[in-house]
Amino acid sequence: MSGLMGLTWRLLRGGGRRGLLGAVLTAIAVAVSTALLLFAVTANLAFQSRADREAWRNPVTATGKAVAIEAVHTDYVRDSAITVVDLAALKPGTAPPPGLDRFPVPGEVWFSPALAELTVSLPADQLAHRFPTKIGGTVGDEALVHPGELVAVRGQAPDSPLMTAPADGRPPGASVPSGAAIAPTKISGFTGEPTQTAEVYKALGLIASVLMVVPLLVFGGAAARLTVARRDQRLAALRLVGATPGQVVTMTVAEAVIIAFGGAVLGTVLYGLSIPLITGIEIAGGTWFVSDAWPGVLPVLAVLVAVPLLVGLSAVVGLRRVVVSPLGVAKRETPPAMRSVRVVALLAILAVVPTLGVGVGAGVIAVVLGLAFLAINLVGPWVIGLIGRITARTARRPARLLAGRRLMDDPRAAWRTVSGVAMTGFVAGFIGFLSPDSGLLGNANATDLHLSVPSSQVAEATAGARERLSAAGILAGIDVGGGEGGTKVLTASLQERDTETVDRARTALDGLVPGHGATLDADGELSNRLLGDIGTGTVTVLAVSFLVAIASAGITAASSILDRRQTYALLRLAGTPLEVLNRARRAETLIPLTVMGGGAIAIGVFCALPFALSAMNLTGAITLSVCVALGFAGVVGAGAASAPLLRSVTANPAPRPD
Repeated sequence: MSGLMGLTWRLLRGGGRRGLLGAVLTAIAVAVSTALLLFAVTANLAFQSRADREAWRNPVTATGKAVAIEAVHTDYVRDSAITVVDLAALKPGTAPPPGLDRFPVPGEVWFSPALAELTVSLPADQLAHRFPTKIGGTVGDEALVHPGELVAVRGQAPDSPLMTAPADGRPPGASVPSGAAIAPTKISGFTGEPTQTAEVYKALGLIASVLMVVPLLVFGGAAARLTVARRDQRLAALRLVGATPGQVVTMTVAEAVIIAFGGAVLGTVLYGLSIPLITGIEIAGGTWFVSDAWPGVLPVLAVLVAVPLLVGLSAVVGLRRVVVSPLGVAKRETPPAMRSVRVVALLAILAVVPTLGVGVGAGVIAVVLGLAFLAINLVGPWVIGLIGRITARTARRPARLLAGRRLMDDPRAAWRTVSGVAMTGFVAGFIGFLSPDSGLLGNANATDLHLSVPSSQVAEATAGARERLSAAGILAGIDVGGGEGGTKVLTASLQERDTETVDRARTALDGLVPGHGATLDADGELSNRLLGDIGTGTVTVLAVSFLVAIASAGITAASSILDRRQTYALLRLAGTPLEVLNRARRAETLIPLTVMGGGAIAIGVFCALPFALSAMNLTGAITLSVCVALGFAGVVGAGAASAPLLRSVTANPAPRPD
């Protein structure tokens, strides 16, 4: 075995300048795949970490002896949400919640760092007067969803009006959206449950990861087959001089794993360097802690092991011809055409799509999307082979004839060049179609503050609201409308709608109804923030997909030239102008790109139909248009960037004895 490894290492080092360039291209491809794979894995772990840090604010009713009472509601300042948690201990020595050094005593408040800074910077009548003047301490990071989150934890007495307020119709301990008011709940600890909003973000993160990870796995597998023609020729020669199939497989795996491991390490370093940029992405109301952007030692080690194994497996899969027919490889015989059964797999997956819908679990959707990705990757080479036959038969110019013959001869290599953009087309077709339009929810009322009031306290609350607003110098009309669950809605229609006046009015009305704050229609989290985050996620996923697509196109274009350098040299020796070869390369890329890119977009749109809220909106149409334009420009640019390499390998057209 040591002899085989030594021979593999010598062949890898002795491949010459162009052999080294091929190894570098493979390592770069693996590095890009590894970095983005770490990003996708980290995103899911980060959403889970956020859900865990937020869970203590969604209390679970005590089944045994209760140790504390917890109530939660959401307030607002400068149109930003403030999570206010009120706690009352039922027995001495109660353990504090996460992020606090001790349990808060009645009459004191603990601020998150961002809220503490805000209470100092804003006038007291806009924020600070809503909270006690006694500061207990600072809420730690382990209790915050994101670094800039506004959180206040107030200590209360168990018999205070706020801790004995009636429920608003929601059972204590029930799963609630982030930001919804939670009535006082007796608890036995701060374990809590994930909020509905946290579960939504986790599901969206899982689907987004599939949209990124599957193309990355395809790209990583394709990286193992870069410069495959050169390697197959070398291995076929070894088979013809007596190497056994097992020795050939061992050498192939060893070579692929050595290169891939180096690329995986490089990709991990690149990901580590990009962490400051990743933490700046705003999702769910804020940025990320550095700990969220680092997946941990075990996930990193798992990726460092999995990526080289995937590359080695992909390299072995392509060895069948070398092992079974080394003479055919050495003679450069055209491999047999692929069978149309590949199309059946894609059609079978698409037949399942109409059965999906909004109520289907995120795991099922992720599996179907992943299978659709893999089916497109399976069908791609077969379609390109068909395109090659049609192109060759209808060719009227030498460049088009050369392109058609190349597509027929090696459709897999042609697919590797355009697969990145085709996969990006699928992603764009899917999430571009689902991108919510900015006017989907209409324009929220921005002048009326609403306050939920128990029906038995309407008269008292109405008089108190008028008195408080008048004392603050705020002109507003007071009205009481219908509600639900034994409550009414008190509405204060402000005559002025500047931010300062709204915050002063919120402060004036604070505490009027224990456990409830005055809100605007525009304060709804799921109706505003979530739609904005879907747009941010769409841009992030497409940016990652484009990075993969353009890197894939550029690397495979250069690798293709190295694979065919002897063919290009012989064509130049026969008198073929260099411009004809370049036009053939462009046609060999753009023809399948047009067909497969358009087909992938159509499949993505079809997969999105069961989840569409309405017909295609302007945002989705613009997203698709930009995707198509950038995809074509990226592939054309990648092909143009490799033109000097073609000129270099054909500079001396004399046949090489390799």
